[in-house]
Amino acid sequence: MRGREFGDAIRALLRAADLTNRAAAELLGWQEAKVSELVNGKEGVSDVDLAKLLGLLRTPPDEFDHLMALHHDAHIRDWLQPAGSKLPDRVRTLREHERIASQITGWSMNVVHGLLQVPDYTWHLALAKPLAEPDARVVVENRVVRQTAVLDGNRPVTIFMHEQALRLPVGDANVMAEQLHHLLRLSVRPYLTIRLIPTVFGPHGGLAGDFDRLRFKKIPALVYVESEGANVFLEDQASVALYDTVLESLDRTALDEVETRKLITDIIGEEARDDQVAQE
Repeated sequence: MRGREFGDAIRALLRAADLTNRAAAELLGWQEAKVSELVNGKEGVSDVDLAKLLGLLRTPPDEFDHLMALHHDAHIRDWLQPAGSKLPDRVRTLREHERIASQITGWSMNVVHGLLQVPDYTWHLALAKPLAEPDARVVVENRVVRQTAVLDGNRPVTIFMHEQALRLPVGDANVMAEQLHHLLRLSVRPYLTIRLIPTVFGPHGGLAGDFDRLRFKKIPALVYVESEGANVFLEDQASVALYDTVLESLDRTALDEVETRKLITDIIGEEARDDQVAQE
């Protein structure tokens, strides 16, 4: 993962500088293969040479530090990204891997899954952390960017959620109504599957917490787990297989798509009746 993110970043810097691998190599007095190795995330290039390339490409300081760190650790599997690690963009790795994923499956137990949230819902969740309003706005903006990229019809997306995620009040009644109706509108998209675990089913396979599994055409699957203290990316296939087992259990337990839409519609009706009673 580190190697892929590193290589993608070098490609982006070359594009921004309007340079090909060959042109950059000629300016540095290198063989073209040396730049190609960096673009492909391979080890073997010294820190001094990498610094020369990043200087040529006028890399911003934060990105410079990030890429130097990635270069050192490119061989390490799995990736713990602590909240205090000062990464320029905490969702960057997730966003870039979602973009190239061939299939995404997510599980969310307590709140609506991030890929399915409306901005007002995300906003109120961010304030509840609590985050300052400027930081909450960044969370909302990043969430919208992710949704636009993932829900583009280029990959199948399956989201499992627990019924309680739809019943937890977030914001006011208008926010919840907008969120629930948004789920209904999303549920008819052919590439998106939404399935609910009803509360009456009791214990289920997803009790350990939320996660996303990403599959790819040419590289092994990975699992993303987000917590308050860190983002965790698991590449070890034995670990990924454990989450595969959880998803298989959820698949056996969850309502199908038609039953899920009915439950969402029922919850909308209950919310509307409760709101009317409260007004009276």
